[in-house]
Amino acid sequence: MMNLDSPDIFSGPCQVELLNGGDQRPGACRVDEHRLHRRLFIKGLTGGALASLASFTGLFHNPLFAAQTKKARKHCILLWLCGAPSQFETWDPKPGRPSGGPFGSIPTKIPGVQFSSLLPRCAGIADKLNIVRSMKTSQTEHLQAITLLQRGNPERAGFTRPTLGSVCSQAMGQLDSSIPNFVFLDPIPGGNEFETFKAGNWAGWLGAEYAPVRLGGDYTQFLNAAEEGIPQHDRESRETLRHFLTAKYERDRRSTVARSQNAAFERLKGMTASADLFDLNKLPAKDRERYGPGSFAQHSLMALNLVGHGAPFVMVANGMNWDNHVFQHEIHQMLVPELDRVLFHLITDLEQRGLLDNTLVIAMGEFGRSPWMNAARGRDHYPNAWSLMMTGCGLKRGVVTGATDEDGVEVVDKPYNEQNLFATIFSALGIDPYAEYDLPGMPTFHRVENQAEPIRELLA
Repeated sequence: MMNLDSPDIFSGPCQVELLNGGDQRPGACRVDEHRLHRRLFIKGLTGGALASLASFTGLFHNPLFAAQTKKARKHCILLWLCGAPSQFETWDPKPGRPSGGPFGSIPTKIPGVQFSSLLPRCAGIADKLNIVRSMKTSQTEHLQAITLLQRGNPERAGFTRPTLGSVCSQAMGQLDSSIPNFVFLDPIPGGNEFETFKAGNWAGWLGAEYAPVRLGGDYTQFLNAAEEGIPQHDRESRETLRHFLTAKYERDRRSTVARSQNAAFERLKGMTASADLFDLNKLPAKDRERYGPGSFAQHSLMALNLVGHGAPFVMVANGMNWDNHVFQHEIHQMLVPELDRVLFHLITDLEQRGLLDNTLVIAMGEFGRSPWMNAARGRDHYPNAWSLMMTGCGLKRGVVTGATDEDGVEVVDKPYNEQNLFATIFSALGIDPYAEYDLPGMPTFHRVENQAEPIRELLA
C-alpha cells in the first residue's frame, strides 16, 4: 500500500527536508522553490468531485509537475530492419570462418566482444548497448516471420493478435495527447511481403484506436493539406458537430465502427496541431547532417524528436532493403554503415537529453541470414540463429547474451524466441507480460503466452 504521507512519494533529484519544528535542513531546497506540495497532490486525489477535478487539473498545469511527469513517461523506438540484416555483418561476426564474409571484425568497448568492422561507431559505445546473439524462431518466410516478430506469439486461426506497437499504445498511451500513441514512420510505402503486412490489421482485438498512424514520405503531406481551404472557425464548428453526432451514435448503438472513426478523427485533430513535428524540414540542419541523408536516418531523427515530445511508441521502417539474396556484401556495405551512424547518434542523443533511461530502443528484423552464400552471392533467410540489439529503459547496458557455434549455424547457448523477446520488452517498459486480455466470449489470451521467461540477463 502506498503511503501518501511518505516523503518519498515524490522522490527525485531534489527533496524538501524539514527538521523538527519546521526548520529547513541546511543545504536542502526551499519549499517555495518547488511550488509543488505533496498535499496538493493528495487534495487532487481525495477531495470532493468538482474540487478534486479542479485541483488535479491544476496540478498538471504546474510546470514543475508537468515536466517531471513527462520525463517519467516511458517510450519505445523500434528500428524495424525489414528484410532481415545479416548477423555476420553486424553483431555476430565469424572472422576467418567460411561463413564470416569479407569484412572482418573489430574490438568493442566490451572486453572480448567483437562487432563487424562495418560498425565502428557502435563498437565505440558497445558498453551502452545490449546484444542478443541467440534468437531462434520458427518462420522462414517474410510475411509469416514479420507477423511473428511484430505480434510476439504464434498465430491462432480466426484471431488477430495486436502488434507490439498497439499493445504499448494501449498500455503507455496518453488519452489527451496531441501526438499519436503509435506512430509508424514509413517513408517507403512498398516492400513486397512487408507491404502485404502493412495492409493488414495491426491493432487486432484491441480496436482501431490502437492502430498506428502511418507517416513519412507522401503520407505526411495530408497533415498540411488538412489545414488548407477551410477557415479555422469553420473547421472547429464542423468538428464540434461531427463529434456530437458520432459520439451520440456510438453511445446509442454501441458501435465499434463509430468508436474507431471517432478515434481516427481525434488522432488527425491532434496531429494537425503538432504537424511541425512530422516535418523533416523543421528539424535542425546540423542534426539532419549528423544522421545522414538517407530516409531511414532522417526518420530515425524524427523518432527521436517525437519521443522528446512525448510519443510513447515510434516504429521506423524503410521498405525491405535488407533482403539481400543477391550481392549481399555490396548492399550491406551500404546499409550497415548507415545503421551504425543512426544508432550511435540516436543512443548518444537520447542519453544527453536525459531520455535513454525511459526509452527502450530496439533494432531488429524478422530473422537472420544464412551462414552460406547462394549462387547469386547473397545470403538467404535464416531463423535458426540470429541477433538483435536493444538498450535503454529497464535494461542493463553492455550485456552480450547467447552464443552461436563457430560458423553461426546453430545456437549453442541460451536460445530465445519471440515470446522471450516480448516478455523482455514488456518487463523493461513496466508492462505486465502475462496480463490476460479482457475478451468476453473469446478464448483466453495473454500478452505473452506460455509464461515465457524474459531475457533476465538484460533486465535491470
